[in-house]
Amino acid sequence: MGLGYAGEDTPDSRPGADDAPARRTDEDRARAAARHVAEPRATTENADFVTGSAVTARASATFAPEGRSVATARAFVRDTLQGWGFTDLVDDATVLTSELVTNAVVHAGTSAELLCLREEDGVRVEVADRYPDREVPVHAAPYILTDPEREGGRGLQLCAALAARWGVEYSSTHKTVWFRLDLPARPVGTRSAGPLLPDELLPLADGHVHVAVVQLDAEETVSAWNEDAEEMFGYAAAQVVGKPLTDLAAWPHTPGTGTGVAEALRLSRWEGSYGLRSASGRVIPVYASHLRVRDAEGAPSTVCLLVHDEERAVLQAPLRPSRKDGTGRGEPTSPDAFETFIGTPPPEDLDGLLQRTVERARDMLEGDAAFLLLATDDETELEVRASTGLPSARQRFARVQVEAGVGRYGSARMPAVHEDLKDVPGAVPLLDGTGMRSVVTVPLKVEGRLTGSLGVAAEAPERFTNEEALRLQFAADRIALAVESARLGELEKLRRGSLSFLVEASDLLAGTLDRDQTLALMAQMTVPNVATWCAVYTIADPASEPYLSYVLHEDEDRIDGLKALLTRVAPPEPVTTPGPRVWTEPAEAAHQAALRDSMRSLDPGELTLVGSGIGDTLATAAAVGGETVVLPLVARNRVIGMLTLGKPADEHFRQEILELAEDLSRRAALALDNARLYSERNAISQSLQRSLLPPEPLPKVPNVEVEVIYRAAGEGNEVGGDFYDLFPIREGVYGFAIGDVCGTGPEAAAVTGLARHALRLLARENLPGPAVLERLNAAILDEGARSRFLTLLYGELHPREDGSALLKVVCAGHPLPLRLHQDGTVSPAAEPQPLLGVMDDLELYEESVTLDPGDVLLCVTDGITERREGTRMLGDDGLAEVLKGCTGLTAGAVAARVMRAVANFAADAPSDDMAILAMRLPGIHQD
Repeated sequence: MGLGYAGEDTPDSRPGADDAPARRTDEDRARAAARHVAEPRATTENADFVTGSAVTARASATFAPEGRSVATARAFVRDTLQGWGFTDLVDDATVLTSELVTNAVVHAGTSAELLCLREEDGVRVEVADRYPDREVPVHAAPYILTDPEREGGRGLQLCAALAARWGVEYSSTHKTVWFRLDLPARPVGTRSAGPLLPDELLPLADGHVHVAVVQLDAEETVSAWNEDAEEMFGYAAAQVVGKPLTDLAAWPHTPGTGTGVAEALRLSRWEGSYGLRSASGRVIPVYASHLRVRDAEGAPSTVCLLVHDEERAVLQAPLRPSRKDGTGRGEPTSPDAFETFIGTPPPEDLDGLLQRTVERARDMLEGDAAFLLLATDDETELEVRASTGLPSARQRFARVQVEAGVGRYGSARMPAVHEDLKDVPGAVPLLDGTGMRSVVTVPLKVEGRLTGSLGVAAEAPERFTNEEALRLQFAADRIALAVESARLGELEKLRRGSLSFLVEASDLLAGTLDRDQTLALMAQMTVPNVATWCAVYTIADPASEPYLSYVLHEDEDRIDGLKALLTRVAPPEPVTTPGPRVWTEPAEAAHQAALRDSMRSLDPGELTLVGSGIGDTLATAAAVGGETVVLPLVARNRVIGMLTLGKPADEHFRQEILELAEDLSRRAALALDNARLYSERNAISQSLQRSLLPPEPLPKVPNVEVEVIYRAAGEGNEVGGDFYDLFPIREGVYGFAIGDVCGTGPEAAAVTGLARHALRLLARENLPGPAVLERLNAAILDEGARSRFLTLLYGELHPREDGSALLKVVCAGHPLPLRLHQDGTVSPAAEPQPLLGVMDDLELYEESVTLDPGDVLLCVTDGITERREGTRMLGDDGLAEVLKGCTGLTAGAVAARVMRAVANFAADAPSDDMAILAMRLPGIHQD
């Protein structure tokens, strides 16, 4: 970069001219103006190009095509104009220079040549770049402003808003944008002067204006009290010296800002209104100007100047003078530079508004960086929402405490100027490690409530003053309401989306009682809607350690590496405290693993062994390198697991997302616990159901094929009432039974267990079939209110050597057994008799049937015969038709065909338990 400056020098005599392309002489400028008249397509302006004013001084500089050049160019223009005495033009000139140099070194990507020309009544600034093809559309006057969001038109829009005249000039090698700012007309020798007013419009004051001078020591107690203070408040100096001034203050807050008097006394400079209680008890409104000073020993003290509030004009700092508009007609206007920067209309979205705010705040104070934080709902923390000049990706949504640091620098509720952050380390945690040395921060407040904080930082120390803090505070007050409105609008959208998300999540979680599916839903609902990755830990019982049950990442290629990393890390401590808590172990473990692998990769001997895994290790470290939070899964006052959510490297969770995740974790915990309870109940029911069925395998009956099919209805959470059994009674005799207890659940299971075990015991006492069932009937009735009706088919099977078999059966209210003859005919194998569990006196009888070789005996429960499709029912006749088609089939094939026919009879799932017991006599095979 070459810098040059001259007070009254010609272009050829300025230093550094050899290092930069020669600037245009007056003759060159005249030729350029002629080209402009001849070729209007090549030049765009909104006023005359040639001003006619004599150039009294010039300064030039060339800037390299890099982002840091923008700040250097602003400093160059500021120092040049202040050296010329044009302090009133510094703000607008630096802002316009910042935009135009940005266009050159950032958007055009070329070096920027900057020329400042001092004229008698103003200053002209030219910015040239080496990108002549980057044209600006020509419009008829007045200039049609482009969209403020467009990078290419924003600088020209600012020129149109702030400059008295401006234009664009093209040549074969350069494109030059220039602007001119006029000096405001004011009496010579005055720094700032108010408007000329008629006498009747001058502020009122007493014949003798009293200015109370009060000095406070380091403890903020009164150390000096002048005569005017005695006159205004009625206290003699001896009455108040040694007392805190705040004891006399009657107003707890400053109107409009919410700053307390005690806080205002600690600021280096402050102006505002509050009240002091006089000796008579009357509150006297005063306007005060406070200045913090040091005595010869270096002890701080505060000097307070106070006047009656209606006489505030005596102390109040004058407003900045009005500027004339660009028409040159002298009509007074009062454009606010910050409002111009934000643009009209401002961005509709919150992020766009915040980003433009920090950019304009940085340019307004000519800082190197700027940031804006928004307060959480409880105002205890601030979230970084926009920044420029800082690593925004690393800082976005990072949270800092409202009260941090020491002394006045620690509060975000007041303006603060940090002259050197090295003197107050940690005062602004956001800037730690960024290289920034000085910073000014101001609060954003709406109706006295803290809504955010706006700050501008610089790499040089002692860069900002209290005057610049007042300017930034004024800008913050202007934008605070717009920011808060946009924030509330975004928050409302987010909350509506959160409600819809939670409703959908609740429906999905309530739609399953499967534990594994619930875990999968929990993870899939959070990734990527809430977090980049998710891990669910479960706790079986209070004495168990957390177990990593499910891991999900939005990039499926990262799941295995993430799972391996979390397996090596000790699980988070289960606590019942609600709310998210930060968990740093995964990020630290991933960082250490990546560091170890990277160091091993430097060893040539190990490069081939670890080289393939370095990429995965680094990718895993990046995946978990951001903020990780743990939310407890609490259900029924017990921690049943933890929901872990993570962000990739340098990312943080925003507060509203964490609140949404907390709501989701409560619903997920209840759903997971319900799934656990259901699984336990289902396991108990299945275990009980298996205990009610005979042990497998069934005994082998000589010369008899036996096949059993059992299908429980539903999902197995209720114990069914159907059962079957086949057992040896004595040598050569086998008992078989198939029954159905009325109802389901524990009561039905009790009767089922009683029936199956009683049948075996009674049958092995060599009792005939009717006696067995009569005693079973008495046992069921003894159960009293727990008794249930029972239909039962019981029989004894006596295989014979000739391949036939003798059956002795009793059918107590059960579907009749069907016999399939070898010729394909089907007939009942028993007669119906009364069911059990209804009456005391039963007169049951036993029937004997001889089965021939090739015959099939089919026994079923009513879940088979009562299979329905609308008004149709399979019934006994339908079952007989199915059985007729089973001639020649084995017992297993017969049972399978019957079950298939029953399943195909209706589209709906069966609503009742079904049991099939098929026996076939194949006959004796002789070699």
